Amino acid sequence: LDALLARIRACRICRDAPLSHPLPHEPRPVVAASTTARILIASQAPGTKVHASGLPFDDASGDRLREWLAVSRQEFYDPALIAIAPMGFCFPGQDAHGSDLPPRRECAPAWRAPLLDLMPQVDLVLAVGGYAQKWHLGNLRKDSLSETVRAWDAISRATENPKVIPLPHPSWRNTAWIRKNPWFETELLTFLRQAVRMRFPPS
Repeated sequence: LDALLARIRACRICRDAPLSHPLPHEPRPVVAASTTARILIASQAPGTKVHASGLPFDDASGDRLREWLAVSRQEFYDPALIAIAPMGFCFPGQDAHGSDLPPRRECAPAWRAPLLDLMPQVDLVLAVGGYAQKWHLGNLRKDSLSETVRAWDAISRATENPKVIPLPHPSWRNTAWIRKNPWFETELLTFLRQAVRMRFPPS
């Protein structure tokens, strides 16, 4: 696993051998993994702040995600407890409107299967956003992200080793959606926090 992580962190395929336009800046792959973490956060791709710091979810969305999981910053950034592997390891850049572009198409096919193969102990995947849900859920994914997250209970029952829980992105842009869907906090987050805590070693 250490050797693979070193190769991932040195990867330049989206810059040197791109499927379309090259990455417009130097790659900085962001990933955290171990042979002990039972939880994998499968997210989308780093944003500008994460690209600058090299630390996953090092922004306001990370604060919200840690609140959703009810974990401390120390627990969140302990790779022995939680692995973090976005669908695209590098910040993909922004469009003309200042929104982040989708994860690079080169990344997941090159690295995702080898990485997951070396982490067979992972038994809970948090699929954050549509790109991660498409990869990890296959035909269990619904027609929209909202429908997929709404079906979280059926999806969690239908998946095992690893169990997959779909989540929206913890961006401020989803605040209105969360307010319109109170079951997300009262039901899904209650289940999620229990599922996370039971996969931590006894304190």
